[in-house]
Amino acid sequence: MDDIAMLGTIRSRADFLRFLDAFQKHVRSDDVRDYLEAIAGWTADMDGYYRNSGQAVPQDPNWDFIATLLYAGSIYE
Repeated sequence: MDDIAMLGTIRSRADFLRFLDAFQKHVRSDDVRDYLEAIAGWTADMDGYYRNSGQAVPQDPNWDFIATLLYAGSIYE
Protein backbone atom coordinates (compact mmCIF):
# COMPACT_ATOMS: atom_id res chain seq x y z
CA MET A 1 0.00 0.00 0.00
CA ASP A 2 1.22 3.48 -0.86
CA ASP A 3 2.11 5.76 2.06
CA ILE A 4 -0.62 8.33 1.30
CA ALA A 5 -3.22 5.57 0.96
CA MET A 6 -2.30 4.36 4.44
CA LEU A 7 -3.27 7.66 6.09
CA GLY A 8 -6.53 7.28 7.94
CA THR A 9 -5.98 3.55 8.46
CA ILE A 10 -3.02 3.52 10.86
CA ARG A 11 -4.20 2.05 14.16
CA SER A 12 -1.12 0.49 15.75
CA ARG A 13 2.60 0.85 16.16
CA ALA A 14 3.09 -1.88 13.56
CA ASP A 15 0.90 0.05 11.09
CA PHE A 16 2.93 3.21 11.79
CA LEU A 17 6.19 1.36 11.19
CA ARG A 18 4.83 0.07 7.85
CA PHE A 19 3.87 3.65 6.97
CA LEU A 20 7.38 4.91 7.79
CA ASP A 21 8.91 2.19 5.63
CA ALA A 22 6.69 3.14 2.67
CA PHE A 23 7.07 6.87 3.25
CA GLN A 24 10.86 6.92 3.38
CA LYS A 25 11.01 5.18 -0.02
CA HIS A 26 9.48 8.31 -1.57
CA VAL A 27 11.76 10.81 0.12
CA ARG A 28 14.57 12.17 -2.03
CA SER A 29 16.79 13.60 0.69
CA ASP A 30 19.22 11.16 2.29
CA ASP A 31 19.15 13.22 5.49
CA VAL A 32 15.36 13.07 5.75
CA ARG A 33 15.36 9.37 4.88
CA ASP A 34 17.93 8.75 7.62
CA TYR A 35 15.80 10.77 10.04
CA LEU A 36 12.69 8.73 9.21
CA GLU A 37 14.71 5.54 9.65
CA ALA A 38 15.81 6.77 13.08
CA ILE A 39 12.19 7.54 14.00
CA ALA A 40 11.25 4.00 12.96
CA GLY A 41 14.06 2.52 15.04
CA TRP A 42 13.13 4.54 18.11
CA THR A 43 9.44 3.71 17.66
CA ALA A 44 10.21 0.00 17.48
CA ASP A 45 12.26 0.24 20.70
CA MET A 46 10.32 2.93 22.53
CA ASP A 47 9.13 0.66 25.35
CA GLY A 48 12.72 0.38 26.55
CA TYR A 49 13.17 4.15 26.47
CA TYR A 50 10.15 4.71 28.67
CA ARG A 51 11.01 1.90 31.07
CA ASN A 52 14.63 3.06 31.38
CA SER A 53 13.54 6.62 32.12
CA GLY A 54 10.99 5.51 34.72
CA GLN A 55 8.00 6.57 32.67
CA ALA A 56 4.89 4.66 31.70
CA VAL A 57 4.81 3.46 28.09
CA PRO A 58 2.06 5.35 26.23
CA GLN A 59 -0.73 2.85 25.70
CA ASP A 60 -2.84 4.57 23.10
CA PRO A 61 -0.92 7.11 21.00
CA ASN A 62 -2.73 8.28 17.90
CA TRP A 63 -0.44 6.65 15.35
CA ASP A 64 -2.52 7.88 12.42
CA PHE A 65 -2.20 11.50 13.56
CA ILE A 66 1.57 11.14 13.89
CA ALA A 67 1.81 9.66 10.39
CA THR A 68 -0.40 12.40 8.96
CA LEU A 69 1.74 15.04 10.70
CA LEU A 70 4.92 13.64 9.14
CA TYR A 71 3.35 13.32 5.69
CA ALA A 72 1.78 16.80 5.80
CA GLY A 73 5.13 18.30 6.76
CA SER A 74 6.60 16.86 3.56
CA ILE A 75 4.11 18.62 1.29
CA TYR A 76 3.14 21.78 3.19
CA GLU A 77 4.45 25.01 1.74
